[in-house]
Amino acid sequence: MSQQEKPQDWRHALQMLQNPLGRLQIGLFLVRSSEPAWYRCAQLYRASLLRKTRIAVIVGSFGKTTSTRAVTAALGGDVRSLSERNSGFSLTRAVLRIPPWTRHAAIEVGISRMGQMARSVAMIQPDIAVVTCIGSEHHRTFRTLEVTRDQKAVAVRCLPANGLAVLNGDDPHVRWMRDQTSARVITFGFESSNDVQLKELSPAGLSGARLVIGYGARRIVVHSRLIGRHMVYPMLAAVALTLGEGLVVERAVEALQALEPTPGRMQPVFLPQGGTLLRDDYKSTLETIDAALDAFAAIAARRRILVIGAVSEPPGSQGPIYRRLGKRIAEIGIARVVLLADQKACQRYRAGMSRAGFNMDRILYQGYSVTAAIELLRRTVGEGDVVLIKGRNTQRLERIAFGLEGKNVRCDLSSCSLTATRCAHCVLLEQPPGLAGIGAGILGRHRRSTRS
Repeated sequence: MSQQEKPQDWRHALQMLQNPLGRLQIGLFLVRSSEPAWYRCAQLYRASLLRKTRIAVIVGSFGKTTSTRAVTAALGGDVRSLSERNSGFSLTRAVLRIPPWTRHAAIEVGISRMGQMARSVAMIQPDIAVVTCIGSEHHRTFRTLEVTRDQKAVAVRCLPANGLAVLNGDDPHVRWMRDQTSARVITFGFESSNDVQLKELSPAGLSGARLVIGYGARRIVVHSRLIGRHMVYPMLAAVALTLGEGLVVERAVEALQALEPTPGRMQPVFLPQGGTLLRDDYKSTLETIDAALDAFAAIAARRRILVIGAVSEPPGSQGPIYRRLGKRIAEIGIARVVLLADQKACQRYRAGMSRAGFNMDRILYQGYSVTAAIELLRRTVGEGDVVLIKGRNTQRLERIAFGLEGKNVRCDLSSCSLTATRCAHCVLLEQPPGLAGIGAGILGRHRRSTRS
């Protein structure tokens, strides 16, 4: 068998070399192969030239990227320099890119397996840990929230005595971490028991919200551009860290008010033909779907149109989860729906919608084809409409946004596992289907689409 497989391996390697994305993947493999050496370099750099820099790690199940951007902005850093990647070589690169004269820096740290957090923090040696929340994102790997929180808590346990733990006090699993460290702890959240509390929230639709944040006797007003109640937490975390580090909070607030939504996380995109997209296409764990639907329901629009994909790592039986979400969709005033998921998921969505009295004729499409969805939405979306795009990372539903913005999207992969680049920079985005198909074995897979 091995003798038969070797020629196929060589043919596959040659095919990758002929494909620009294949060459990119090979380059990424070579970089990752040298990661142990870079790890040691970053460790030495941190212990020497960066020994006076206070580094904050941002960990948690959801909200890490936006919280990292908010913390970076509050600390006076450049959010444009942040990477979307949060593990492996990306962490060593993040450490090595910190100038030695920097007073504070923030690094997002993600994990996908046991023991990974311990290795990451051993290199970074954080002085500050910000924990956003604990949820179902790692359900397949860690199985329980207790195991997940224990793995994330490594970032809190490693803090020095003069360190600072900034914890989401509304989340009981994060609140549990306050007893896992000898460092100073400051909590943030909506509940009155937190050190940094949200006192008032005045949503402003697609413009964001006005926040009144309390800390002891102080009141801080932040005009946030982030959309949704769940996007208040990154602002609270950034203010809590600023106050905990004794920095000038007025400067932090000024930077936070200029912070734009994170691409693919409740990001408004205004279409040239009228209408607005609300891109939340980067992640679709159950908690993030509920949060996005909550925010969507509160936005005034001529019509609300929902594009929704599959649930990532559903924490339990899929049937009840999809049916419950279908019921929610029917109850929040959705005018049109596009379902981009497998047949079973679509059937379960439809069952929940039907039981709640939703008119099935308002389902524009169900299946896998992104290009078909773009075609239908181009004919549907008009002035005053708001379209929420919600899907998991591997579905790459950002292609819908690009198509509605005017790009000639021709890649119709139903799933893509490429990590070296995103669709906006992918050479296959506007290529003919045949050429895109060359990369299917490397990047993902095609599936036959069915219209409702």
